[in-house]
Amino acid sequence: MRAFFAVLILCAASALSPVSARAEDPIDTTRTMIEEQIKAFLKDDAETAYSFAAPGIRAMYPDKNLFFAMVKKSYEPVYHPGNYAFGRSRSIDNGALIYHEVLISGRDGKDWTAIYQITRQPDGSYGINGVQIMPDADSKGI
Repeated sequence: MRAFFAVLILCAASALSPVSARAEDPIDTTRTMIEEQIKAFLKDDAETAYSFAAPGIRAMYPDKNLFFAMVKKSYEPVYHPGNYAFGRSRSIDNGALIYHEVLISGRDGKDWTAIYQITRQPDGSYGINGVQIMPDADSKGI
């Protein structure tokens, strides 16, 4: 019984510890980032959506409103998807570059595949570095 309580206390201490024994999975981290950006697009929240852009995208669109206008015009399926689901993901160079396939059902009934490219920044954070959208939601791999 004493051993049981020792194990229980050890498990509780490791769960509450601010330093995780296991680093966050970059695939999960970046998938959450994409979901948060899509939610921001759906709410027309340009500031939050822009906050996920990598420095290269911010250099091309130095203002959140320019960025938002570009997304509305050129990436309608991403800007306001009817429904979406994650397909395949790929991590390169130990998470330095991540690709996510997002299968989108547009509000117009058309299906799309969006390939997100996400890069790890020098400070360890991630930024969405680009999205390529293609008609048809057949998963062709990354």
